[in-house]
Amino acid sequence: MSFYPDEIERYARHIVLAEVGGAGQQKLKAARVLVVGAGGLGAPVIQYLAAAGVGTIGIVDDDVVSLSNLQRQVIHDTAAIGRAKTESAAMAVGRINPHVETEQFRVRLDTENADAILSGFDIVADGSDNFSTRYLVADRCAVLGRPLVTAAVGRFDGSLTTLKPYEAGEGGPNPSYRDLFPEPPPEGLLPSCAEAGILGALTGILGSLQATEVLKLILGIGEPLIGRLLLVDALSMRFETIRYRRRSEHSGVLAPTT
Repeated sequence: MSFYPDEIERYARHIVLAEVGGAGQQKLKAARVLVVGAGGLGAPVIQYLAAAGVGTIGIVDDDVVSLSNLQRQVIHDTAAIGRAKTESAAMAVGRINPHVETEQFRVRLDTENADAILSGFDIVADGSDNFSTRYLVADRCAVLGRPLVTAAVGRFDGSLTTLKPYEAGEGGPNPSYRDLFPEPPPEGLLPSCAEAGILGALTGILGSLQATEVLKLILGIGEPLIGRLLLVDALSMRFETIRYRRRSEHSGVLAPTT
Protein backbone atom coordinates (compact mmCIF):
# COMPACT_ATOMS: atom_id res chain seq x y z
CA MET A 1 0.00 0.00 0.00
CA SER A 2 1.31 3.42 -0.92
CA PHE A 3 1.11 6.39 1.42
CA TYR A 4 -0.11 9.88 0.74
CA PRO A 5 2.70 12.45 1.28
CA ASP A 6 1.23 13.72 4.55
CA GLU A 7 1.02 10.16 5.93
CA ILE A 8 4.81 9.87 5.97
CA GLU A 9 5.00 12.78 8.40
CA ARG A 10 1.89 11.69 10.30
CA TYR A 11 3.36 8.27 11.04
CA ALA A 12 7.00 9.38 11.31
CA ARG A 13 7.35 8.29 14.94
CA HIS A 14 6.17 4.82 13.98
CA ILE A 15 8.30 4.55 10.88
CA VAL A 16 11.53 5.28 12.77
CA LEU A 17 10.81 2.35 15.09
CA ALA A 18 12.81 -0.64 13.88
CA GLU A 19 9.94 -2.92 14.96
CA VAL A 20 7.46 -1.02 12.79
CA GLY A 21 9.09 0.84 9.91
CA GLY A 22 7.43 1.46 6.59
CA ALA A 23 6.46 -2.19 6.16
CA GLY A 24 4.77 -2.26 9.55
CA GLN A 25 2.91 0.95 8.85
CA GLN A 26 1.64 -0.62 5.64
CA LYS A 27 0.34 -3.56 7.69
CA LEU A 28 -1.53 -1.11 9.89
CA LYS A 29 -3.02 0.64 6.87
CA ALA A 30 -4.18 -2.68 5.41
CA ALA A 31 -5.69 -3.92 8.68
CA ARG A 32 -9.38 -4.19 9.48
CA VAL A 33 -10.22 -4.07 13.19
CA LEU A 34 -13.69 -4.38 14.72
CA VAL A 35 -14.31 -2.57 18.02
CA VAL A 36 -17.30 -3.89 19.93
CA GLY A 37 -18.68 -1.06 22.03
CA ALA A 38 -17.98 2.65 21.57
CA GLY A 39 -18.08 3.37 25.29
CA GLY A 40 -15.49 3.71 28.04
CA LEU A 41 -13.12 1.04 26.67
CA GLY A 42 -13.99 1.40 23.01
CA ALA A 43 -13.37 5.15 23.03
CA PRO A 44 -9.58 5.03 23.64
CA VAL A 45 -9.25 1.90 21.50
CA ILE A 46 -10.86 3.65 18.54
CA GLN A 47 -8.86 6.83 19.11
CA TYR A 48 -5.48 5.14 19.23
CA LEU A 49 -6.17 2.78 16.35
CA ALA A 50 -7.24 5.76 14.24
CA ALA A 51 -4.18 7.77 15.24
CA ALA A 52 -1.94 4.76 14.48
CA GLY A 53 -3.29 4.53 10.94
CA VAL A 54 -5.30 1.32 11.10
CA GLY A 55 -6.96 1.38 7.68
CA THR A 56 -10.50 0.33 8.56
CA ILE A 57 -12.18 0.43 11.96
CA GLY A 58 -15.55 -1.22 12.42
CA ILE A 59 -17.66 0.14 15.28
CA VAL A 60 -20.49 -1.87 16.86
CA ASP A 61 -22.86 -0.16 19.30
CA ASP A 62 -26.63 0.18 19.48
CA ASP A 63 -26.71 3.01 22.02
CA VAL A 64 -26.83 6.81 21.81
CA VAL A 65 -24.57 9.28 23.60
CA SER A 66 -25.90 10.50 26.95
CA LEU A 67 -24.58 13.14 29.32
CA SER A 68 -23.52 10.55 31.90
CA ASN A 69 -21.26 8.88 29.29
CA LEU A 70 -18.98 11.88 28.92
CA GLN A 71 -17.14 11.35 32.22
CA ARG A 72 -15.27 8.41 30.64
CA GLN A 73 -16.27 7.91 26.98
CA VAL A 74 -13.85 10.51 25.69
CA ILE A 75 -14.42 9.97 21.98
CA HIS A 76 -17.81 11.67 22.41
CA ASP A 77 -18.48 15.28 23.43
CA THR A 78 -21.35 17.42 24.64
CA ALA A 79 -22.48 18.25 21.11
CA ALA A 80 -22.92 14.52 20.41
CA ILE A 81 -25.54 13.95 23.13
CA GLY A 82 -28.48 12.11 21.60
CA ARG A 83 -26.48 11.00 18.55
CA ALA A 84 -25.78 7.32 17.82
CA LYS A 85 -22.46 6.32 19.38
CA THR A 86 -21.38 4.70 16.13
CA GLU A 87 -21.92 7.96 14.26
CA SER A 88 -20.27 10.08 16.94
CA ALA A 89 -17.24 7.77 17.06
CA ALA A 90 -16.94 7.70 13.27
CA MET A 91 -17.00 11.50 13.14
CA ALA A 92 -14.24 11.60 15.77
CA VAL A 93 -12.13 9.19 13.72
CA GLY A 94 -12.49 11.50 10.73
CA ARG A 95 -11.19 14.39 12.81
CA ILE A 96 -8.25 12.37 14.12
CA ASN A 97 -7.16 10.81 10.85
CA PRO A 98 -8.88 11.37 7.49
CA HIS A 99 -7.02 8.40 6.01
CA VAL A 100 -8.91 5.91 8.22
CA GLU A 101 -12.21 4.46 7.06
CA THR A 102 -14.99 3.43 9.43
CA GLU A 103 -17.83 0.96 9.13
CA GLN A 104 -20.76 1.48 11.47
CA PHE A 105 -22.96 -1.26 12.88
CA ARG A 106 -25.72 0.26 14.97
CA VAL A 107 -26.86 -3.07 16.36
CA ARG A 108 -26.42 -5.27 19.38
CA LEU A 109 -24.50 -8.38 18.43
CA ASP A 110 -26.57 -11.55 18.64
CA THR A 111 -26.54 -15.07 17.26
CA GLU A 112 -28.19 -13.88 14.05
CA ASN A 113 -25.71 -11.16 13.05
CA ALA A 114 -22.47 -11.91 14.89
CA ASP A 115 -20.79 -14.15 12.32
CA ALA A 116 -21.56 -11.88 9.39
CA ILE A 117 -20.08 -8.87 11.19
CA LEU A 118 -17.10 -10.50 12.93
CA SER A 119 -15.93 -12.42 9.86
CA GLY A 120 -15.41 -9.18 7.93
CA PHE A 121 -12.49 -8.10 10.12
CA ASP A 122 -8.97 -9.32 10.89
CA ILE A 123 -8.96 -8.64 14.64
CA VAL A 124 -11.69 -7.93 17.21
CA ALA A 125 -11.38 -5.70 20.28
CA ASP A 126 -14.23 -6.25 22.73
CA GLY A 127 -15.09 -3.44 25.12
CA SER A 128 -18.73 -4.39 25.66
CA ASP A 129 -20.38 -3.85 29.03
CA ASN A 130 -22.49 -7.00 29.36
CA PHE A 131 -21.70 -10.68 29.78
CA SER A 132 -23.95 -11.98 27.02
CA THR A 133 -22.06 -9.97 24.40
CA ARG A 134 -18.64 -10.87 25.83
CA TYR A 135 -19.35 -14.60 25.72
CA LEU A 136 -20.96 -14.41 22.28
CA VAL A 137 -18.01 -12.49 20.82
CA ALA A 138 -15.47 -14.82 22.41
CA ASP A 139 -17.28 -17.97 21.28
CA ARG A 140 -17.77 -16.82 17.70
CA CYS A 141 -14.24 -15.41 17.32
CA ALA A 142 -12.94 -18.83 18.38
CA VAL A 143 -15.04 -20.55 15.72
CA LEU A 144 -14.23 -17.97 13.03
CA GLY A 145 -10.51 -17.92 13.79
CA ARG A 146 -10.35 -14.22 14.67
CA PRO A 147 -7.90 -12.92 17.30
CA LEU A 148 -9.79 -11.28 20.17
CA VAL A 149 -8.46 -8.69 22.59
CA THR A 150 -10.98 -8.44 25.40
CA ALA A 151 -11.04 -6.12 28.41
CA ALA A 152 -13.36 -5.41 31.31
CA VAL A 153 -13.45 -2.79 34.06
CA GLY A 154 -14.95 -2.46 37.52
CA ARG A 155 -15.08 0.53 39.84
CA PHE A 156 -11.31 0.89 40.26
CA ASP A 157 -9.95 -2.25 38.58
CA GLY A 158 -9.79 -3.91 35.22
CA SER A 159 -8.51 -6.91 33.29
CA LEU A 160 -7.22 -7.65 29.82
CA THR A 161 -6.32 -10.74 27.80
CA THR A 162 -5.77 -11.80 24.19
CA LEU A 163 -7.40 -14.93 22.81
CA LYS A 164 -6.40 -17.18 19.90
CA PRO A 165 -7.85 -20.55 20.98
CA TYR A 166 -7.87 -21.84 17.40
CA GLU A 167 -4.06 -21.94 17.45
CA ALA A 168 -1.58 -23.94 19.51
CA GLY A 169 1.14 -22.50 21.71
CA GLU A 170 4.21 -24.10 23.25
CA GLY A 171 2.16 -26.08 25.79
CA GLY A 172 -0.60 -27.20 23.45
CA PRO A 173 -3.83 -25.51 22.29
CA ASN A 174 -4.24 -21.92 23.44
CA PRO A 175 -6.96 -21.36 26.05
CA SER A 176 -10.33 -19.85 25.29
CA TYR A 177 -12.41 -17.27 27.14
CA ARG A 178 -14.40 -20.07 28.76
CA ASP A 179 -11.21 -21.63 30.08
CA LEU A 180 -10.76 -18.40 32.00
CA PHE A 181 -14.41 -17.72 32.80
CA PRO A 182 -16.41 -20.96 32.25
CA GLU A 183 -19.85 -19.41 32.64
CA PRO A 184 -21.24 -15.89 33.08
CA PRO A 185 -22.32 -14.97 36.61
CA PRO A 186 -26.02 -15.13 37.45
CA GLU A 187 -27.94 -12.13 36.16
CA GLY A 188 -28.06 -9.34 38.71
CA LEU A 189 -25.18 -10.69 40.82
CA LEU A 190 -22.76 -7.94 39.80
CA PRO A 191 -23.87 -4.30 39.84
CA SER A 192 -23.86 -2.33 36.61
CA CYS A 193 -21.67 0.70 35.99
CA ALA A 194 -24.67 2.94 36.66
CA GLU A 195 -25.23 1.25 40.02
CA ALA A 196 -21.65 0.88 41.24
CA GLY A 197 -19.93 3.80 39.50
CA ILE A 198 -16.55 3.79 37.80
CA LEU A 199 -13.44 5.96 37.80
CA GLY A 200 -13.42 7.53 34.34
CA ALA A 201 -9.66 7.53 33.76
CA LEU A 202 -9.51 3.78 34.47
CA THR A 203 -11.22 3.04 31.15
CA GLY A 204 -8.51 5.08 29.44
CA ILE A 205 -5.81 2.91 31.00
CA LEU A 206 -7.40 -0.39 30.00
CA GLY A 207 -8.51 0.87 26.59
CA SER A 208 -5.00 2.11 25.80
CA LEU A 209 -3.54 -1.25 26.81
CA GLN A 210 -6.16 -2.95 24.66
CA ALA A 211 -5.21 -0.82 21.65
CA THR A 212 -1.54 -1.67 22.25
CA GLU A 213 -2.34 -5.39 22.12
CA VAL A 214 -4.22 -4.92 18.85
CA LEU A 215 -1.32 -3.02 17.29
CA LYS A 216 1.13 -5.72 18.41
CA LEU A 217 -1.01 -8.39 16.75
CA ILE A 218 -1.19 -6.45 13.49
CA LEU A 219 2.55 -5.81 13.47
CA GLY A 220 3.54 -9.25 14.70
CA ILE A 221 5.78 -7.86 17.44
CA GLY A 222 6.23 -8.51 21.13
CA GLU A 223 4.43 -11.11 23.22
CA PRO A 224 0.63 -10.87 23.22
CA LEU A 225 -1.34 -11.66 26.36
CA ILE A 226 -2.27 -15.15 25.17
CA GLY A 227 -2.81 -17.42 28.17
CA ARG A 228 -2.17 -14.46 30.44
CA LEU A 229 -4.67 -12.22 32.20
CA LEU A 230 -3.44 -8.74 33.08
CA LEU A 231 -5.05 -7.37 36.24
CA VAL A 232 -4.97 -3.65 37.00
CA ASP A 233 -5.75 -2.16 40.41
CA ALA A 234 -5.90 1.60 39.97
CA LEU A 235 -6.18 2.41 43.69
CA SER A 236 -2.80 0.84 44.46
CA MET A 237 -1.59 1.28 40.85
CA ARG A 238 -0.65 -2.37 40.85
CA PHE A 239 -0.35 -4.55 37.75
CA GLU A 240 -0.35 -8.35 38.03
CA THR A 241 -0.28 -11.08 35.39
CA ILE A 242 -2.04 -14.40 35.93
CA ARG A 243 -1.36 -17.35 33.66
CA TYR A 244 -4.21 -19.66 32.66
CA ARG A 245 -4.44 -22.80 30.56
CA ARG A 246 -6.84 -24.91 28.53
CA ARG A 247 -9.13 -26.49 31.14
CA SER A 248 -9.69 -29.71 29.24
CA GLU A 249 -6.02 -30.55 29.68
CA HIS A 250 -4.83 -28.67 32.75
CA SER A 251 -7.79 -28.44 35.17
CA GLY A 252 -8.01 -24.69 34.62
CA VAL A 253 -6.21 -23.66 37.81
CA LEU A 254 -4.88 -20.13 37.56
CA ALA A 255 -1.27 -19.67 38.55
CA PRO A 256 0.32 -16.27 39.27
CA THR A 257 3.46 -15.47 37.33
CA THR A 258 6.71 -14.69 39.08
